[in-house]
Amino acid sequence: MVQDLEHIEDTITNSSFWEATKNFLGLHMNIGNDISISILDVLVIITAIFITTVVLRIVLKIMIRKIPEENKGKFGVVYGYFRWLVYIIIFLITLHSVGVNITAVFAASAALLIGIGLALQTLFQDIISGIFIIIDQSVHVGDIIEIDGKVGRVEEIKLRTTRAVTIDNKVLVIPNHLYLENSLYNWTQNGNTTRESVEVGVAYGSDVQLVKKLLLQAANTNERVLSEPAPSVIFTNFGDSSLDFKVSFTIADSFKAQFPKSDIRFEIDRLFRENNVSIPFPQRDIHIIKT
Repeated sequence: MVQDLEHIEDTITNSSFWEATKNFLGLHMNIGNDISISILDVLVIITAIFITTVVLRIVLKIMIRKIPEENKGKFGVVYGYFRWLVYIIIFLITLHSVGVNITAVFAASAALLIGIGLALQTLFQDIISGIFIIIDQSVHVGDIIEIDGKVGRVEEIKLRTTRAVTIDNKVLVIPNHLYLENSLYNWTQNGNTTRESVEVGVAYGSDVQLVKKLLLQAANTNERVLSEPAPSVIFTNFGDSSLDFKVSFTIADSFKAQFPKSDIRFEIDRLFRENNVSIPFPQRDIHIIKT
């Protein structure tokens, strides 16, 4: 039996197909003057990357098994950066194991990397900003943010961009470098409840205590307004043509704040009409001088 196996092995080894395969796998590609890599080396690198991908997927499933559902998105973002770091390390280790001079690889790619860095400065700014977002924890998946006058709920934080969805269900793609160049308002970093307000002006001579009562009634009767903390009314200013008030209230979903604010404005208008409280138009006095 052993002799038969040895005979088969010798036959395969001495066959022209085997020799052709060995010659093909032994073909070398020269990259520059210092780097030479064979087709077999390329296959080894591809196999190592494939095995790494499988292992990383298994590790991810094991790690997120006991993580709460609301935190899986945040963990996935951080894990994505870790995965690319592992790929780079495995790639370099594999190159070294097949006999490629890693120092030569770095030397050969240095000029290319400098050229890419100069040509793609904005891209690098986005990537660096994305890393800062993860480290700083200023924005998480699910947060409601306002940047450059645009408001959206964060759905995904990638290495280069952040994807958010607006109240109109439009996808907002934000380059990460904008976080460093603009003021960012995170509406939900302290929780989903926010303090909102509606401003209104009434005519001079109106009963201000009645106005306060009606504004509180409009806010308290809205089902989306929380009872604690209670709504409040502030007499903000003696305007040019009106007495200015602001009614403040708390809601649980700041992303849809425009809807309760609109309902409260409708209710204020109705209550003012029923109680003969007028909202004045801007008034200007024009003096005509005849010469």
